[in-house]
Amino acid sequence: MVYITEIPEHAGKQVTLKGWVYNIRTSKKLTFIIVRDGTGLCQSVVAQDDVSQEVWEKALRLQQESAIEITGMVNVDERSIGGHELHARDINIVSIAEEYPITPKEHGVEFLMEHRHLWLRSRKQWAAMRVRNTIIYAIHRFFQERGFIQMDAPIFTGNAAEGTTNLFETDYFDRKAYLTQSGQLYGEAMAMAHGKIYTFGPTFRAEKSKTRRHLTEFWMIEPEMAYYDLPMNMDLAEKMIVFIVQEVLEKSREELVILERDVSKLEHIKAPFPRISYTEAVEKLNSTEMQEKLDAMAKERKLEAEKLKKELASLNAEFGQAKKGRKFQIDRKRGEINTRLDQIEEDLRNIPVWKKSALGKKWGEDFGGSDETLLTMDDATPVMVYGYPAEVKAFYMKRDPENNDIALGVDMLAPEGYGEIIGGGQREDNLEILLQRLKEHNLPEEQFRWYLDLRKYGSVPHSGFGLGLERTVAWLCGLQHVRETIPFPRMMGRLYP
Repeated sequence: MVYITEIPEHAGKQVTLKGWVYNIRTSKKLTFIIVRDGTGLCQSVVAQDDVSQEVWEKALRLQQESAIEITGMVNVDERSIGGHELHARDINIVSIAEEYPITPKEHGVEFLMEHRHLWLRSRKQWAAMRVRNTIIYAIHRFFQERGFIQMDAPIFTGNAAEGTTNLFETDYFDRKAYLTQSGQLYGEAMAMAHGKIYTFGPTFRAEKSKTRRHLTEFWMIEPEMAYYDLPMNMDLAEKMIVFIVQEVLEKSREELVILERDVSKLEHIKAPFPRISYTEAVEKLNSTEMQEKLDAMAKERKLEAEKLKKELASLNAEFGQAKKGRKFQIDRKRGEINTRLDQIEEDLRNIPVWKKSALGKKWGEDFGGSDETLLTMDDATPVMVYGYPAEVKAFYMKRDPENNDIALGVDMLAPEGYGEIIGGGQREDNLEILLQRLKEHNLPEEQFRWYLDLRKYGSVPHSGFGLGLERTVAWLCGLQHVRETIPFPRMMGRLYP
């Protein structure tokens, strides 16, 4: 057996592919079978004159997603997927699929989510999962090559990292326990033992949010480093993102093409990233210049919508007279245009809200999704915002020694409207101050006794951050919603399949 990714190594040789029928069409004495095996796609040509009647009849019986083993000669063909095709000699049917529910026509999101277990087989979903894999591997490489060790934080916790309001509570042998919202506190303990560590695992937030950036179950990468201050922490986060982007561009370029990602935008992701203080960010949002940019954006969106609607009308007029192959192309193009028109309509609804929110943003308020979008609208790279008001940050965040109202925290905001992908900062290392913070946040000291011990026995300055994997995948793939960045998304209204 040969995998499709290995096909170029077998030009002129006979091989057997084992996979599924991705697509099939018949033309007189030829049947074209696009086979997928999980590593890629390969066109197989079955010529009636070159095979037995039995093999020909098998080819005619096949339906999309039927499982087959197909044997034939590998020929170089620049026009085919991957530059090679298989001239079939034999077919073994492993199983005939029933009529496949996902067709080339445009399906609604709810339908596709109900069939997520099958939707994962489609080309773009396949590509997104492979980019996700590249990102995961790149993250491990980045940390492992820099002397970090991976350690695992518990999923069941007896205390909350940032308060209990957004946690899933569960019964733990007649005691309250929570599904973790972060491995950070445990990461701090492990960093005091090993110096530099990172955790990589699932986290859970019971936040009742239905935005395109939120999941109730997602994966977090959380490094913690002893003897690191905030600037060192920011430098590490910046280097990590640059490394991940370069790995994706190098190893997953084909998948980015399938996803129709504008690769040029990722090629501009280079250090240093812009760094602005929270105070500067508020001033930017409040500025007249921001209002003018939003007015210009609204005008551009309206002009783009008019152009797309004219193109859509032209395609609709052509559809009735078009041949089957062209109809498929028109359907696909209409779907793309309608998707873009929906995005434009959403932007036009949002822009007045953004203008009002930006102009009314006051110092001390946390940033929302629209604020994060506006703060990065002029930048090709992520933007790092540091020095947030202490009141909007967690109890463990160290305060600025020159201004007790400011926390030594940082958020990294991805460009193109993808929002926060990293949040982190320097941790409070003083026992007395940490005890005071627990009281201020009404958190039980008893539950944090072990955490307080870290400040009793060899406390040092230390920092860390958390990277949201799914938001990072969405940004690098150019996906509009995080539900397409994880195999089986969990959201407020989604627990199936």
